[in-house]
Amino acid sequence: MIILDKPYVSELLKNTISDNNFKLLETNFSKKLNFKTNPEFISEKEAVKELDVTESPLVYSNSENAISWINANLSNTLLPQRINIFKDKIRFRELIADIYPDFFFKEVNLINIDSLDINKIPKPFIIKPSVGFFSMGVYKIENNNDWDIFLQSIKKEIKNTKGLYPEDVVNSDKFIIEQMIEGDEYAFDLYYNDKGEPVVLGIFKHLFASADDVSDRVYFTNKNIINDNIKMFTEFGEKLGERTSLKNFPVHIEVRVSNNKMIPIEVNPMRFGGWCTTADLTAFAYNLNPYEYYFNQKKPDWEMILKNKDNLNYSMIILDNSTGYKVEEITDFDYNALLKEFSNPLDLRKTDWNEYPVFGILFTESHDDKFDEIINILTSDLKEFVKTI
Repeated sequence: MIILDKPYVSELLKNTISDNNFKLLETNFSKKLNFKTNPEFISEKEAVKELDVTESPLVYSNSENAISWINANLSNTLLPQRINIFKDKIRFRELIADIYPDFFFKEVNLINIDSLDINKIPKPFIIKPSVGFFSMGVYKIENNNDWDIFLQSIKKEIKNTKGLYPEDVVNSDKFIIEQMIEGDEYAFDLYYNDKGEPVVLGIFKHLFASADDVSDRVYFTNKNIINDNIKMFTEFGEKLGERTSLKNFPVHIEVRVSNNKMIPIEVNPMRFGGWCTTADLTAFAYNLNPYEYYFNQKKPDWEMILKNKDNLNYSMIILDNSTGYKVEEITDFDYNALLKEFSNPLDLRKTDWNEYPVFGILFTESHDDKFDEIINILTSDLKEFVKTI
């Protein structure tokens, strides 16, 4: 069964549901979506009845907003318990503490954050909501001045983003402080099959514009990224599975890798990349539909899939509002000018920047000798594409 919710459902996911007759939870949101053929809706009452008697049901959601429905309706199943292990970053760190015994982390409540003595905390460190999403409220602290800036900024950010997502998805009452994880950052989509085996469906490198950058602007994948990391990431999936006994469960995992050793940043449950991003990028890049692979319990033949992918890069570009302009000051975004900056754009998804602080998401293919176009958009503040009052 699939549960759809805000903020975004891609045409690829909708078409996959229609083409495969996947069961779709009937909600006010899903009924308003346009499908090429009518999907196989299942009522909330029937869904609860069916899932209550299934130990490890095949369930997928495009959005963490669905966690609220699952917590409210499926308390008799293992799903809320499995989800909350990962959504609460404190619980997740405790889960894997025996794998990384030297890793420092600490819980702190927002109400006590002003009085926290950070001189007793090893720097640099990252502070972020214990339940969070999409780099919201994520700050890097290297010195006391950074901490002062954080204290001034966080309450304003909480006020500006309050209401964008349910509290099950983003809750800023509780924060986690954890040591800075060094190395290259990656994300990967994985599911546990009905035997509890981890199956990697896509691997993506997260590019940053600078050492201080914590945005989600660019992720990309290519043949080398897959081949160099799939064994290590699968092995981590096995260790995680041993501690959770997961079956029929999709996850989106973020990690850092240094000297062939990885440390996880977080695990996002019940989905692959949010906003239909990384799973769709895999489909564009490798003609591998992760949604179908999950529901049909298939394993990729990566050697065959990557056979003709030398020197090609596939990127996902999140056009977050980094212009410095307030939403009410922006009157237009020039998508045509944006597309001209890329040698082979694959798909452009325009979004309402008045509702979410994102102009859209762009998927591209670029040859190695054209990768400068990716670096350029990574470092751009996007001002050249907006019109203002």
